Amino acid sequence: MSLICENIVKTYSGKEVLQDVSLELQPGKIYGLIGRNGAGKTTLLSILTAQNPATRGSVTLDGAPVWENRRSLEKLCFSRELNANAESGLAAMKAKEYLRIASTYYEGWDKALEERLVQLFELNTKKKMGKMSKGMLSMVTIIVALCSKAPYTFLDEPVAGLDVVAREQFYKLLLEEYTESGRTFVVSTHIIEEAADLLEEVIILHHGKVLLSGETQSFVDSACHVSGKAEEVDAAVAGLEVRHVETMGRSKGVTVFLEPGQKIDESRDVSVQPVSLQRAFMALCGEEERK
Repeated sequence: MSLICENIVKTYSGKEVLQDVSLELQPGKIYGLIGRNGAGKTTLLSILTAQNPATRGSVTLDGAPVWENRRSLEKLCFSRELNANAESGLAAMKAKEYLRIASTYYEGWDKALEERLVQLFELNTKKKMGKMSKGMLSMVTIIVALCSKAPYTFLDEPVAGLDVVAREQFYKLLLEEYTESGRTFVVSTHIIEEAADLLEEVIILHHGKVLLSGETQSFVDSACHVSGKAEEVDAAVAGLEVRHVETMGRSKGVTVFLEPGQKIDESRDVSVQPVSLQRAFMALCGEEERK
């Protein structure tokens, strides 16, 4: 039961926010959706879950369209940041009422898990949403995502406003739920290093286009950081794909992405170090050169 989007285009006021995006999300995986602000991540997630129509293109789940298709929608959950300011209709709603309404959308809602998470997060569900902190609202969205039991669950910046202890609790809970249920999770986050070990697959969105989609470890293993005297570094990486150049005087550092069969000339006087997911992402989507 794969979720497939093909040639998705989304236009706002004549500007293409998403440009010809095609992806296949397979069951039983945890995906990381990463990109800079404005890359189109939230827009893409809203289209994948039929909360926002695409300008062009299609989204199907197990071969059936998700748009205005109740059977498909029951298998999808999009948990995003809640807007509970004074102008919002959520401001006067108590958290327990919000969770009750959310539970009616999902046949497999896990009430026991809801009660466990409310207790774990020490969440006062009698409190009005408009009086909750950003972190408390994030806890509500996490509870909805996990308790929905939706086979495809999308979380947009789920740890926004959470302290480090609560973030660790979330990652542990997500892995626990994934291991027990085999659900597919797509997590969009800016806190890349904390989530990196959870993400089997990574999707990098840049300026509305999919820059990369594949196994996280393979992507990270393809990259390395080479540093030393500028002339030695240039010789060591000659003919290779070089990103994120940093220079300081006669010294130079670069991130290199290697294709199968390619190697760095380590006979040169250079230091070669592995990189993290965050550093590899920065090399692809960050500044080209810093001096």
